[in-house]
Amino acid sequence: QVQLVDSGGGLVQPGGSLRLSCAASGYTLDDYAIGWFRQAPGKEREWVSCFSSSDGNTYYADSVKGRFTISRDNAKNMLYLQMNSLKPEDTAVYYCAARPRGYYYCSGDGSDYYYWGQGTQVTVSS
Repeated sequence: QVQLVDSGGGLVQPGGSLRLSCAASGYTLDDYAIGWFRQAPGKEREWVSCFSSSDGNTYYADSVKGRFTISRDNAKNMLYLQMNSLKPEDTAVYYCAARPRGYYYCSGDGSDYYYWGQGTQVTVSS
């Protein structure tokens, strides 16, 4: 059974940094496209970043490009999101998500992802 567990959220001041982690079990990370989404109160879920297992490329939403970095440790089956230069508008619950087996390419559509973590709250405030 595939399971994703998010962690690493918290309260940080604007300009600060956080690293989110996603522990995967029940499958091998590089068998699937996997990424991060976020949802702020009263807003739609937003795609943040993705790691394609087909070519190893990474993709980012324009709103986080240059500030966030997605990475993975295949040996530990862990996915990470390093978030730097955080802004108040980055405040949201962050979720890692994986596409079904056999889908190796990234997608910005949450409905294309089958497995989800429980979410971790990130609050950027002074």
